[in-house]
Amino acid sequence: MPAPKSTPSSSKPRILVVDDDADMLRLLSLRLQGAGYEVTAVGSAEAALAQLDTDRPQLVLSDVQLPGRDGLALFDEVRARHPSLPVILLTAHGTIPDAVEATARGVFTYLTKPYDGKALIEKIHQALALSAPVTQNSHANETWRSDIVSRSNRMAEVLAEAHMVAQSDASVLLLGDSGTGKEMLARAIHKASPRAAKPFVAVNCGAIPEALLESELFGHVKGAFTDAVSNHKGLFQAADGGTLLLDEIGDMPPALQVKLLRVLQERAVRPVGSSQSLPVNVRIISATHRDLEAAMAASQFREDLYYRLNVVTLSLPTLGDRREDIPLLANHFLDLLARKYAKRLSGFSPEALKALTSASWPGNVRQLFNVVEQVCALSTTPLVPLGLVQRALRTPAVQVLSLSDARQRFEREYLVDLLKMTDGNVADAARLAQRNRTEFYRLLQKHGLTPGQFKNDGTSADDVAEERHD
Repeated sequence: MPAPKSTPSSSKPRILVVDDDADMLRLLSLRLQGAGYEVTAVGSAEAALAQLDTDRPQLVLSDVQLPGRDGLALFDEVRARHPSLPVILLTAHGTIPDAVEATARGVFTYLTKPYDGKALIEKIHQALALSAPVTQNSHANETWRSDIVSRSNRMAEVLAEAHMVAQSDASVLLLGDSGTGKEMLARAIHKASPRAAKPFVAVNCGAIPEALLESELFGHVKGAFTDAVSNHKGLFQAADGGTLLLDEIGDMPPALQVKLLRVLQERAVRPVGSSQSLPVNVRIISATHRDLEAAMAASQFREDLYYRLNVVTLSLPTLGDRREDIPLLANHFLDLLARKYAKRLSGFSPEALKALTSASWPGNVRQLFNVVEQVCALSTTPLVPLGLVQRALRTPAVQVLSLSDARQRFEREYLVDLLKMTDGNVADAARLAQRNRTEFYRLLQKHGLTPGQFKNDGTSADDVAEERHD
């Protein structure tokens, strides 16, 4: 599903420069721009963090001595939010202990003022070469993640790390709730890897019965069991040279966990019923929505297998944690599904889009797709209305009344309740409302209410005469 592309403002690497000295900030900006970088300059750690919320750079260059939070405190916050974002610190008060502390905490490098311009540019070049790219700036480079539609900073961080880890053969464990897009991210990692031209094979370990899963993964030879009428190549062999996604790995039976561990250690599979092992060259990506550490503590998942699979962990945010993506995804899905159903749909009404954005999404992106497909199938107008979205979300339609209409509704319901309580006795109802009968009758007339219709045994002649008299 190709995603709409945004045109980047610049193909230059972006650097966020932080210094409370305006002259130094200007000097650093000019030097870095002259070296071919795009620069955003701010004067405090707070301003830097606010900038990171809206536009993640590829490197942070910060002074240590800042008003409020210092550069090391800024680094700690950057590392917590964006683990792969490199930080270089500058200071006029550099000491060996400061440098040791900074590098021990993960700062890429630490330079003292007055700094050497060539050395600074060289360190920046080294940091950018080792860091994860935030965005790709050409259509060719975007193809690896073309199925993932997002403008979220949190997803940008995940994608940056995914692109970086894709260049290696390290095993990757994808964590995230059901429907967050773990298989889609696994495919993106495969497309960005040197194995992209080879097969990508996915298997749901929780969807295949235990008796069949071993044969499905490792294959079997003819005669291995009753229905084995011919040799069968397993998914490990089918993915040879490429990538194998073990989805819902947390649901794999313990007995198969042992055999999978052996395959990962020996890089060879032994088909069921065979006495010979066959070499395989497969990159493993596993995924789960379960807490594997809790499963290990409960002896439901092998610790040695966990560490084999979990060389690099990537955690996908829930849809609720990336709400800025909901309008983008909803319109993207609507465009795809309108073509599928041969309908002319132009989008969602503002109220419908607001309802989508504010809804709870326990099923995440998968649930959003399902909701959009339902409204697409049922919509009779080019603009999808609020009511149809509420129906798909299974939420009651909420009518927002004006204050005047709300008062009128409350007043009528109040009068009806009083008449029900008093069996249509106007005198009693007026007394409860603390109004005289004449005023109470005017209210009833205003709302078209007749006391007799609330009497359990019908209206007597005396009652009618009394009403006419009043």
